[in-house]
Amino acid sequence: MSETIVDNTAQQRYELPVDGATAYVAYSRAPGTITLIHTIVPDALAGRGIGSRLAKFVLDDARSHGEKVIVKCSFIAAYLKRHPEYADLTLA
Repeated sequence: MSETIVDNTAQQRYELPVDGATAYVAYSRAPGTITLIHTIVPDALAGRGIGSRLAKFVLDDARSHGEKVIVKCSFIAAYLKRHPEYADLTLA
């Protein structure tokens, strides 16, 4: 999968267009934090690891910008349980 994830700041979401559909993670930012609100993967793209690819990208991007993460999205919360290497990013 060579599609590129982009940070669409106007829409406040990270987007991954694949095969004519767009998966995304909606967020809001405040100084030093990013709140991950929800992840949407269209049914046509389900089961291809796209949600996990988005989650990893978003968390890596937050780390690279020195941001802490506030998780309101159940998908991202489940991803974090499976990937404890990101535990340092979350605010309690």
